[in-house]
Amino acid sequence: MIVRAGLVEYVGQDHDHALSEAGEKPIEVIDLNNRLVLPGFIDGHMHLLLLGSALQKIDLGPCENLDDIRHTIQNAAKADPIAPRILCRGWMHSMTEGRALASMLDDLDNRPIFIDSKDLHSTWCNGAALAELGVQEMPDPPGGMIHRDDSGRATGLLDEAANMIIVWPHLAKVASMDDKLNAIRNAIRTYSAAGYTGMVDMAMDETAWQALTELRSREVLATRLAAHWIITPSATDEKNMAQVDHVIALHKEFNLTNSPDFRIAGIKLFCDGVVDACTAALCEPYSSNGVSCDPLWDPESLKQVIRKADRAGLQCALHAIGDAAVKLAIDSIESAATAGRRHRIEHLEVTSPGDAKRLSDLGITASIQAVHVDPTIVRAWPKLLGQERCGRAFAYREFLDHGAHLALGTDAPTAPHLPLPNLYVATTRRSAKDPELADTVNEHFTIPLASAIVAATAGSAYSCFADTQTGTLKAGMKADFVVLDMEMEADKLLEAVVIETWFDGKKVFERPT
Repeated sequence: MIVRAGLVEYVGQDHDHALSEAGEKPIEVIDLNNRLVLPGFIDGHMHLLLLGSALQKIDLGPCENLDDIRHTIQNAAKADPIAPRILCRGWMHSMTEGRALASMLDDLDNRPIFIDSKDLHSTWCNGAALAELGVQEMPDPPGGMIHRDDSGRATGLLDEAANMIIVWPHLAKVASMDDKLNAIRNAIRTYSAAGYTGMVDMAMDETAWQALTELRSREVLATRLAAHWIITPSATDEKNMAQVDHVIALHKEFNLTNSPDFRIAGIKLFCDGVVDACTAALCEPYSSNGVSCDPLWDPESLKQVIRKADRAGLQCALHAIGDAAVKLAIDSIESAATAGRRHRIEHLEVTSPGDAKRLSDLGITASIQAVHVDPTIVRAWPKLLGQERCGRAFAYREFLDHGAHLALGTDAPTAPHLPLPNLYVATTRRSAKDPELADTVNEHFTIPLASAIVAATAGSAYSCFADTQTGTLKAGMKADFVVLDMEMEADKLLEAVVIETWFDGKKVFERPT
């Protein structure tokens, strides 16, 4: 491969005439010792500032129960007695049997304690955190819930839009600009070390965008970023449209033509929540408790937002996990959007048999995150959904076989950001977290390794219209690539190692020897 001025000039055999031609010009020859070279990975769904912030938080991921959580927080609090707040991540509802009460935390420390759920759809707070947020007199925002007791007092959990509208802005406000810049720097360095050269951010808001633009004014960012701006359901259509208008204005300045490496690709809409919290919208009630959860958007309001964004040239990304939400998302795009816009649906965890064909027919990208299929994190699903629905979960092979475009991402920091374990789960349905575990999740829906690699590179590039510049290695494309010590076998992916990452023809990561 010949690289010049940040571009791939040639790819072929070493005895080809083109290489001889290049040898007559000044050139540096780098021998990669027969290692594998792939296009740089592009995370098709992640959250950049949230990842950078999460890397600094107390990790509750290894905890198994409430006692573990309390012990971990208590030890971390003692180790850092001057921090104004105790910030944690990685809690799953199943760890505490679905309960998340302030009273379960209040005796640990007097400081506010904020605990991100693993899926980022909820925050569990102690009493001091609830007081700092001032939620006792707040109404529930549209599409969200402040959990309360029978007397109306907030009990400790904020879900969905309440989390995004109340908790996230508050924590962003109390964090300094330097804190945010350092978080983003750390996240980008972490991604370079993992072999990434691009990302699609699916949680962009004013706070993250201001920090990113400030960082970009100070230094070159070693990644290509396409962002989707969160649109939250409002009480009126006018307020919904005002949110879209703001994104349209930003897109006019930061788009594929005039800012291809740092741009607003479109909008992000949450059609439902997550299975583990029983907030994913299903066609039939949850097996565990008989709960039926409606989608977060009114169908007509959703169509209006999609139509306006579509007409302005924005891509629409719809979070849809439950089968009812997936149906709503597909129906809305079919009804309100223009063919060829490469609109997309995120997650698609519980789908109906006809959904895969509709995705293909409508040109909707299936944006998938195989790390969520890890057998260690879906253990509660048979009880929540029943065996029949579990048998249809994460139907990636069905999407592929029907010709839908796949974009593979990680949803970091809700799941590990590393691309190779993500590929491992996609191609084996075994656990990357516990490789000794023999369990699999719907092995009949595995996808071939080559297809998974394409989804993590060219597929993610296609999903955001970056495929004319990156995602493949051929003449004229950006010289974004990763050098791997890796065997092309699914079972060997957890042994693979990133040796170097090159962005724009420059080495941005080298594994220490």
